[in-house]
Amino acid sequence: MTADNDQSLDRFPKPVCTAVHLIVPIKPLHLAKSRLVGTRPPAKHADLVAAMALDTVGAARRAPGVADVVVVTSDPMLTAAFAAEGVEVLADLPTGGLNAALRHGGAQLRQRGSVSRIGALQADLPALRPAELGAAISAAGDDRSCCPDRHGTGTTLLLAEPGRPLDPRFGPDSAEAHAETGAKTLLGPWDSLRCDVDTEADLAAAITLGVGPRTTSRVGSA
Repeated sequence: MTADNDQSLDRFPKPVCTAVHLIVPIKPLHLAKSRLVGTRPPAKHADLVAAMALDTVGAARRAPGVADVVVVTSDPMLTAAFAAEGVEVLADLPTGGLNAALRHGGAQLRQRGSVSRIGALQADLPALRPAELGAAISAAGDDRSCCPDRHGTGTTLLLAEPGRPLDPRFGPDSAEAHAETGAKTLLGPWDSLRCDVDTEADLAAAITLGVGPRTTSRVGSA
C-alpha cells in the first residue's frame, strides 16, 4: 500500500509559526536499524533503510512550515542518494552518536543568517504525510516542542524555539527526557508522524498507514 503523501493538505490549517529547518541524522547503513534485520540479507536491509529515509525526507520537504531539510550522515551511499535529490548533506562526526550528530548539524545551521529555527526529525518515518507534519509544526507554534512516537516513549520530532539551540536528548525514554527540558508534547491527528520503524511490527504498522514509493518497492522485493 503506497501513501499519497500530498493528500489532505487542506485538512489542516497552514502553520503560522516560524518556518523550521529540519535536521535528519542517519547512521551508516551497515549499522542502522539492527532490530529490523530479520531474515533479510544485509544488502536488502540496507536498501530498505535507505528507502525509508528517502521517503521520510521527501515528504518532510513538502510539509507546510518546513523551510528546508538537511541530512547528517557519514554513509557514502546515502550521501550520493540525497545529493541526487537536491538535499544538502552534512558530514557526520566520526564518533558521538545521534545527539552529537544533531548538535553538530544544528551548530552549522545556526551560523547561517537565514536560519532562525531548527528541528530534528527521525529518518524512519516512511508513511510520513506532509500535511500531518505541517499540522504538528503549526500546533507547536514557536514553542520548544516534541512529538512522541506511537509507543509514547521515543521522539520522532523535536523543535527548538526560534534562535535557540536544539538541545537533543534522544535515547531511551526520550519523550520524557525532552518534556523535562520544557518541550511541549505534541499529540494530535498525525499518526504518520508518530509511526517510526524500529521493528518488523513497526514496519507492518507503517505499511497499514501507507508507506512512500521507495519503501513500497523495497518491501515488495524483500
